[in-house]
Amino acid sequence: MEIIKNHEEKINKLLEFSKGMISGEDGKFLVDKYQKVIDEITPFDVIELEDRQIKMGITPAIIKNSIEKIMNIFYTPLENYNWEKPEEGNPLYYYMKENDKLKEILEEIKKEAIMKQDITKLKEYMVKIKEINNHYIRKENVLFPYLEKLWTNYTPLKVMWSLHDDIRKMLKNIDKLIEQNSSFNVEINKTVGEFFFLIYGMIFKEELVVFPVAMQTVPEKSWQEMMKEELGFEFSFIEKPIIKFDDEVKKDNMGNLKELFFKVETGELNKNQLELILNSLPIDITFIDENDEVKYFSKPKDRFFPRTPAIIGRKVQNCHPPESVNIVERILDSFKSGEKDSEKFWLKMRNKYIYIQYFAVRDDKNRYIGTLEVGQDITEISKLEGEKRLVDDTK
Repeated sequence: MEIIKNHEEKINKLLEFSKGMISGEDGKFLVDKYQKVIDEITPFDVIELEDRQIKMGITPAIIKNSIEKIMNIFYTPLENYNWEKPEEGNPLYYYMKENDKLKEILEEIKKEAIMKQDITKLKEYMVKIKEINNHYIRKENVLFPYLEKLWTNYTPLKVMWSLHDDIRKMLKNIDKLIEQNSSFNVEINKTVGEFFFLIYGMIFKEELVVFPVAMQTVPEKSWQEMMKEELGFEFSFIEKPIIKFDDEVKKDNMGNLKELFFKVETGELNKNQLELILNSLPIDITFIDENDEVKYFSKPKDRFFPRTPAIIGRKVQNCHPPESVNIVERILDSFKSGEKDSEKFWLKMRNKYIYIQYFAVRDDKNRYIGTLEVGQDITEISKLEGEKRLVDDTK
């Protein structure tokens, strides 16, 4: 009981410290006041601290305003924390290798572009640095879903995802400034400086907080499953690893793929046929059940929204950055209440024109059983004119 009491007292003091920092109190005074508890902080404490903040109603946006200052104060004890580093074959090993390469590129940018105020060099390096998005996409679609299933205090991952988006936005902003200016100026220097601050902060939060806790909480079997899913994505700054896995692979418990699997009034299909049909459709399909949990997604040839088996069973709210969760919940609430049966959006993404539709799925008694998301690349469809009939292909 004494250990629990002391731990609770420690977290409460860290909460008091962080609240003071968030509200703009004198930093030196706060550090002096809470120095003992700061010196003893561990990665687990940081996760719990941020989780408590969010559950107390402090939004990710507010946390982000002071997170870099707070984490810098925690740097020394976290840097000194002893943990077993990942070995080759573990996903975290490659995340850290990517970070090493990223730091090398950042140093090159400082030396070759910033110090020399060479905007042409900066433009060249920005093309390379954008590969960091592959690193973040893997975290969001593989690492985060696994950690959400294992951690009761996973809400800090929402803040990290939000910071990913901040970095993405800042990269776009730097691109825009480079296009608008032929040489370095005050605004470019300021924006690049802010970018460096954010991205070094992300490396720090990964390697001194999230990765140490993950190494001590994720079982070996899950790391192997995770690594298999990671290989379905691109890597940043390093070659995609070639890994031989143990013979223990997830077995298909559905039996013979050619056995009858799906039978309705309009026909019948075996599992193999059904899966091939769904994956042959030129659309992304994702189904969320009545409890807001992801139950299925299709695997079309050209999927534009990344999905991995890790998201099965994941709350759909956790599949989106914090800034867009309220929109997702508004759509789901309107479906559950019966106010709406569908919703649609369209957007430009990587030179593609994407049409996204959401449909409320109801049973024969009009009870809500889930939501179907259907995404389609309509780039070529939107260019169609006139007609092309089936008979035209026989000419």
